[in-house]
Amino acid sequence: MDRLSNTVRPYAWGSTTAIPELLGTPPTGEPQAEMWLGAHPGAPSRLDRGHGAGEQALSDIIDAGPEAELGTATTRKFGPRLPFLLKLLAAGSPLSLQVHPDLDQARQGFADEERRGVPVDAPHRNYKDANHKPELICALTPFEGLCGFRAPEEAAGLLARLDVDALKPYVDLLHAHPEEAALREVLTAVLGADPDEMAATVTEAAAAADRLGGAYAPYASIARHYPGDPGVIAAMLLNHVQLQPGEALFLGAGVPHAYLDGLGVEIMANSDNVLRCGLTPKHVDVPELLRIVRFEATEPNILRPEASASGEELYETPIDEFRLSRFTLAPGAAPRDLTTDTPQILLCTAGAPRAGGLALAPGGAVFVPAGEKAELSGTGTVFRATVVA
Repeated sequence: MDRLSNTVRPYAWGSTTAIPELLGTPPTGEPQAEMWLGAHPGAPSRLDRGHGAGEQALSDIIDAGPEAELGTATTRKFGPRLPFLLKLLAAGSPLSLQVHPDLDQARQGFADEERRGVPVDAPHRNYKDANHKPELICALTPFEGLCGFRAPEEAAGLLARLDVDALKPYVDLLHAHPEEAALREVLTAVLGADPDEMAATVTEAAAAADRLGGAYAPYASIARHYPGDPGVIAAMLLNHVQLQPGEALFLGAGVPHAYLDGLGVEIMANSDNVLRCGLTPKHVDVPELLRIVRFEATEPNILRPEASASGEELYETPIDEFRLSRFTLAPGAAPRDLTTDTPQILLCTAGAPRAGGLALAPGGAVFVPAGEKAELSGTGTVFRATVVA
């Protein structure tokens, strides 16, 4: 196995303290939003196998020998690339309100933009690749987010209690149509409204939310970060979710969501495909967004890990590109054998465990090629990322 060096990305919404506190390093004063662990070309992990070549990108090592690193089954099923990207995510302010396409939508959208010659780095490009992006976030601290649509009646009540005249047409729409049509009509109207009129509506709604507090406090906070943004109203259509440490949330295709605050371990299929609904200065492609969003009310399904006899605590998800589990190692416990025929990344988030002969501290991680002996010992908490091949 190989110790990983990983890049921390300084997105503006990142916390200035959460990742440094976990790593035991001084804060820089700049936001530190995500630490990427994997082989994504945007910021691949690096490792040194001691052959005099120094540190190499994990992506280059996999490219040079995909079956040796990923195993035959993984390579046959997903191709010659690591199918997942693991992250430490630290939200100090709200991320953009967004959705991800399913696999067919991603393939179609990517092919269409390629055919039309849209540069892959163009700010109005929607599809950076032909893959879907299901994801799972597991809280390390209390974690706050938005996930999936509320029932139309519930959303109507939330908007009505703000007592803002400009919101009353949306309340009427939510009452006037069946669920799917009501949610589609209102989101379409919010995102298609005159920008100046919507900015004034958001300002008035934010002031009312600030006065009311309670259930409205998250939306008042969002509005302080994104004054006048139509995403503030769109956010009120969604369920507000609070995770406790160890709890997780799975986000499938077409489900609108946003992370608001907290530190977590995130894992996703290896994709950059994001369609934004608001809370961002970036491009919002409303027609394509409306094609991707699933307009159905859902109750957020908060996941808690299922423990096995081996001590592995698994977060069950319905997809194969990633499999996330956790080991909590108590003093004096016997070593855990994690050897498997799929590739693994092991990430320490607490304590002082050992992965094989490598000592880990919080934030430390290793890559284990398929079939290589992998053993955990010592004390602490280790997340295990692999695939279902």
